[in-house]
Amino acid sequence: MRMKSLGKSVRVAAVSVGLVMGALATGAHAQYTKAHIYPTVEAAQPDINAALMQARHEHKRVILDFGGDWCGDCQVLNIYFHQSPNADLLAKNFILVDVNIGHMDQNVELAKRYGVPLNGVPALAVLSPTGKVIYSQNKEFSDMRHMEPQSVTDFLNKWKR
Repeated sequence: MRMKSLGKSVRVAAVSVGLVMGALATGAHAQYTKAHIYPTVEAAQPDINAALMQARHEHKRVILDFGGDWCGDCQVLNIYFHQSPNADLLAKNFILVDVNIGHMDQNVELAKRYGVPLNGVPALAVLSPTGKVIYSQNKEFSDMRHMEPQSVTDFLNKWKR
């Protein structure tokens, strides 16, 4: 029975790899494997407080990324954040805080406090090291699966210090 399970898993993996490779060959936009990005809902405020303290110490800005692990566009944004040149831009200029919004029903007041309407996610806010809102998005990246990594590069370059 175990061998049968293993065989099925291998076939599923091979089909998955084939689908991703086929999509890439046809020029499809970002493909992703669902990753665990967003911490617990309760972690948001302590994480923001810690990020602001670190940002003041390192003279960086803070990016709040409101989203959820269920969100495909959030998954793609996470991939783009960690690709070159975005990973370097992010590390040199920002402290990133992933804020879990549940299924658009958690940390809603926190999003409002930072001027982020949760009409579509991911939704980002850029803060000064003192917590002042410099910019907040309204659905700008909510179709990230159909956007190029350059859109993230442009965003990071625009809002870096």
